[in-house]
Amino acid sequence: MDQITQLFQDNHEVLLGKLLQLVAAIVIFYVGRMVAKAVSRFLEKTLLAKAVDKAVVSFIASIVYAVLLIATLLMALSQVGVQTTSFIAILGAAGLAVGLALQGSLANFASGILIILFRPFKSGDFIEAGGVTGTVDKIEIFQTMMKTPDNKLVIVPNAQVTGGAITNYSAEAIRRVDLVIGISYDSDLRKAKQILQDILKNDSRVLQEPAAAVNVAALADSSVNFNVRPWVNSADYWNVYWDTLEKVKLSFDEQGIAIPFPQMDVHIKQDKQE
Repeated sequence: MDQITQLFQDNHEVLLGKLLQLVAAIVIFYVGRMVAKAVSRFLEKTLLAKAVDKAVVSFIASIVYAVLLIATLLMALSQVGVQTTSFIAILGAAGLAVGLALQGSLANFASGILIILFRPFKSGDFIEAGGVTGTVDKIEIFQTMMKTPDNKLVIVPNAQVTGGAITNYSAEAIRRVDLVIGISYDSDLRKAKQILQDILKNDSRVLQEPAAAVNVAALADSSVNFNVRPWVNSADYWNVYWDTLEKVKLSFDEQGIAIPFPQMDVHIKQDKQE
């Protein structure tokens, strides 16, 4: 017992220093964990307020909390004298290996986060992206699911979606229908133009503002071409497109306006035998 007392007396300063380091490490870990939780909650509330998908918010908040907690643990271990350099090296090597092995998945993950944060489109929009045209069904972490007009489900990696131009046909409330209608040079141009204007005027789906345009666009090789450009609600685009083409054909047939088609005249020349 006397030996233990003597040992304590001889080393009390060292033991007191170690105890203070341990207490400091515990305080650092406790405070760091509180800060990590607070930052995670703040980030979660901020992202939810921006209407970010809840599953993505939870995932991001978990990652941030884990990173901050690891950093706090390393600081606490360093405080008690543990060499954390080796831990950092191991974590760095592991992170590099995982990153190289999953670089495609990580790119898709990052692209998914960008899509949800910046919202270039949302579920239900009709878009063209990643070489696919269709209606967005779901936006997930690694891929975007789209349904084509013929009801095929196409799964597009998010990196492919954000790697090129994105055309969102549903972003605006109204769209312009662009049609090119050709008539023969023998047909009455003024009459044809009036027919086209009447077709648009009598269609209740065609908007009054902006005004529809019917103009001569080109004197082509075998036809006089009109640009027919009505404005419609985005939901009516394809129905107006198809119906207008049908009405133009029927009206031109009734009014004697010819629509030219490609044709070739073949002349056979015979040599006379003397």
